[in-house]
This record gives sequence, C-alpha cells and structure tokens, in this order.
Amino acid sequence: MKKVLLSALFALCLAVSAYAQPRAIGGRLGTGIEVSYQHSMGEKNMVEVELGMPWYLGVQASATYDWIFNIKSWNGAGKWNWYAGVGASVGYIAHLYREYHWNYTYPIHWIGGGIAGVAGRIGVEYVFDNVPLVLSVDYRPVIGAAFWGACEHELDAQSGAAFYTPGLYDFAVSARYIF
Repeated sequence: MKKVLLSALFALCLAVSAYAQPRAIGGRLGTGIEVSYQHSMGEKNMVEVELGMPWYLGVQASATYDWIFNIKSWNGAGKWNWYAGVGASVGYIAHLYREYHWNYTYPIHWIGGGIAGVAGRIGVEYVFDNVPLVLSVDYRPVIGAAFWGACEHELDAQSGAAFYTPGLYDFAVSARYIF
C-alpha cells in the first residue's frame, strides 16, 4: 500500500510539473528557415532551441535562455509578451567565392566553414486564448566568428577566421503550436 501511495504521489507531481511547463514547436522564417522549439521554465523564463538553414546556405543550431515580460496594457483577447535572452549558436555555412585573375577568368568556388558565437534575442509574441498558437517577431543576432579551410585544389589558399557579419541581420517571424 505504501508503494502504491508513493507511486501515485510521484505521478501526481510529474503531472503537475508537466502542466506547469508547456512546450511549443513550430517554424521561424526570416533570413533563413528554422524549426523552433520552446520549453517554458515557469511563467517568466523559457529555453528556445532552433535548427535551421541561415541564409539558406548551411546549417545552424541556436539555443537561448529567455526572460519573459508580460505587456499588460496590450492584453485583450490573448496575451502579449516581450522577451529577451542570451545563448549560443554553432553551425556550418557555405558561400560562393569568385577568384579574380589577370586574364579575366572568374572561376567560382564553394567555400564552407564553421560558425560559432554568442546569440542574443529580443522579441514580441502573441499567445492566443482559445487556440494553442503563438505568433512572434524577434531579432536574434549572433556575435561570433566564421572559420574556413583552404580549398584543396588551390596551392595558395589559406585557412582563416573572420567576424560573422551575417549573424547581425537575423530578423524573423515565427508560428508555434503549444502542446
């Protein structure tokens, strides 16, 4: 009897904690396309994880820990929130590189490399009352480095690193299903 009671109490605690932590999955469309997952950590915090194609030329994973602030003056039928957070982003990006020669031949090569940096986030979201849907607009800059390797067929090519400038332009709209 004692084991049954403890098991029931444990199951009840799990059910309450699962209800207190809603999740949402959906898509993010902007400078690329991404699959997005949000996990609520209570009323005022969430973790957001995304996997996608930045600038449609690679693959990138980002995760941020966000703080949520209710916009009470905007609330009507649904719920408006703004959120801000910090996290990390890593990935692989490819781009076209055009060589310029003295004889005016311009071969084009694909060059790829890794990216890594600190990700920030600020955005506004609308949570519907009667529909399990969240719509949001956000800005997620990635401040970091892009690393690339030398092309195998070029003897004078070098490996290197540079500031990841495209990471500064990551605006997007999102739609997520709450479950």
